[in-house]
Amino acid sequence: MSGGAARRYLAAALGRCRARGLPLWEPLWQPPPARVPRALSGGSVAALSLLPRRHLSSRNRLEGKVLETVGVFEAPKQHGKYETGQLFLHSVFGYRGIVLFPWQARLYDRDVASPVTEKSENAAGHGSKEVKGKTHTYYQVLIDARDCPHISQRSQTEAVTFLANHDDSRALYAIPGLDYVSHEDILPYSSTDQVPIQHELFERFLMYDQTKVPPFVARDTLCAWQEKNHPWLELSDVHRETTENIRVTVIPFYMGMREAQNSHVYWWRYCIRLENLDSEVVQLRERHWRIFSLSGTLETVRGRGVVGREPVLSKEQPAFQYSSHVSLQASSGHMWGTFRFERPDGSHFDVRIPPFSLESNKDEKTPPSGLHW
Repeated sequence: MSGGAARRYLAAALGRCRARGLPLWEPLWQPPPARVPRALSGGSVAALSLLPRRHLSSRNRLEGKVLETVGVFEAPKQHGKYETGQLFLHSVFGYRGIVLFPWQARLYDRDVASPVTEKSENAAGHGSKEVKGKTHTYYQVLIDARDCPHISQRSQTEAVTFLANHDDSRALYAIPGLDYVSHEDILPYSSTDQVPIQHELFERFLMYDQTKVPPFVARDTLCAWQEKNHPWLELSDVHRETTENIRVTVIPFYMGMREAQNSHVYWWRYCIRLENLDSEVVQLRERHWRIFSLSGTLETVRGRGVVGREPVLSKEQPAFQYSSHVSLQASSGHMWGTFRFERPDGSHFDVRIPPFSLESNKDEKTPPSGLHW
């Protein structure tokens, strides 16, 4: 890449990160240094920089912290998928991570006009627009443990949960630092470090091979883990809708079935990302859910905030992501609802949560017994 092309590419990357809320230090533009992402020692990715010198605003200066090189940027892929072992920065939440394997999902985007603008009536009796799904790539990734404390206020780092064994007193448990990332959220980079990501599963799942690109390849343990836990990890459907510049993305996951009091209870987790696409500051105040079960029940749930929080979405911190759970005494159902937001002037507005199905695995022979290794 020529010096001019490199500068144009990095300028675009920096602009994209600013727009997505990644905290940045401004580079002093002088030709022609390499494209180097830098990070706070022991902290989250905080700068994409060309030079050792910085303009630091007072609110971004952290006592005792210095910038260190973590790798060299690569051009994002416009076509094709990233391979196992690809290092990346998350363009929204700013953490360092590594790709384990891809998922091919169906994205149902209600913001995209469909050739057929029909209305359908679902089982719960509320009208919804027919949306055609398109294939979209997501990735199962590991999050660098050094970055988890710095993103925990904006994205749960223990959001991927599993049903525990039948003889386990816990109903659910999580694998810390496991995430799902959309293709467009990946800013790829390379590193000469043989252990560039700190995570307890990194060396269990991946090994360094300098003859490969990227130089981190899957161990047999990763392949076996993916195969055995595929039903409880699989990402299949993604639902997205925007209301008044607040975009809501929902990803449901089937977790399995348990027997309780002579009945079957089916469990799902769902991951929700809220993004403010405008510059106006807004705060989430309330949630309103409607949950329909194939057994014929319709439940309404109202409450303050989500997962005990009322996140503020601003130009600097535009996104918030969390996971929650739902159980039904039927093998399928669906959910929809609204989030109520507050503007700085005290006025409120409702943001639609796109309706999504809760489907179980029809070919499930036995309930899962925790996470298999």
